[in-house]
Amino acid sequence: MSTDSHTSRPVVRPLIERFGFPHLLATTLVLVAATILLGVAAKATGSGLACEANWPQCDAGPFNLLPANLPSFYEWFHRFVAMFAGFAIIGTAIAAVRFPNIDKRVAALVVAGMILTPIQVVLGRETVTKYTMDILALHFWTAVLIFVLFVVATVLVWAPRLTATHVIGALALGAVSLPFHVALSPLVIGDITDYSASMQMAQYGVTLALLAAVIVATMVGRRRFERDRLTALLSGTAVLALLVVFLGRRAVMTFNPVLDDLYVGAAALLFVAFVVGIRLVQTASSESVDALSP
Repeated sequence: MSTDSHTSRPVVRPLIERFGFPHLLATTLVLVAATILLGVAAKATGSGLACEANWPQCDAGPFNLLPANLPSFYEWFHRFVAMFAGFAIIGTAIAAVRFPNIDKRVAALVVAGMILTPIQVVLGRETVTKYTMDILALHFWTAVLIFVLFVVATVLVWAPRLTATHVIGALALGAVSLPFHVALSPLVIGDITDYSASMQMAQYGVTLALLAAVIVATMVGRRRFERDRLTALLSGTAVLALLVVFLGRRAVMTFNPVLDDLYVGAAALLFVAFVVGIRLVQTASSESVDALSP
């Protein structure tokens, strides 16, 4: 039997080479967002202590690995998706470190997300075994931090393909998201109907969209434009968005009238900043086109 003296190439190319790192990163971001929203659903339905407070097991099937009822299913499915998100985070971090053409800033961001992942897993376990409001808050904000890290990394990877149109679109998304963020909060929706699990998931979905929109607008805007007033405004929207998300979360948890007023005021100011930002980007884009015209 003859042998080939040349080194044979693998028949199946590695997944990362076929799929592409930017798409792997974007998929991981989607999984992180899904994990957060499913965690909100588990909390909102009171399912966080389902599975008979077992972790990582549940309350049915072989070795108690499966859910026994609907509340347990919510918690079990949250853990199930979180597991895939964790694997995706680790895989993305390994790829970012091993591939030589990946921006070092991107690698640092996803590695930071990977380091936070086991901390998040431990906090998830503590929400089941102890369940205190402080642990619940840390679990939530750690998840949001991981989400933000991966949004920033994703924007860095895709930034060369993003234009002023994307900045305007991101600002418009932020402007549309804000009224829904306020309307879906207990401050408003509580006067109409219950702050149900579906309402909570919708509001936190809007929260993630708002954060992503601000990050895209700020990072791409600062990359595309050199106007001090515009870049300062975009940076200001990022600070205001974090304040709105924080105050919105505190208003939900504490029902403090002072925090409610601050939340509404910050949201109104951020909405104005979005509208002004859209106008400034449009003006800057028009001037750039005029400057390039013969």
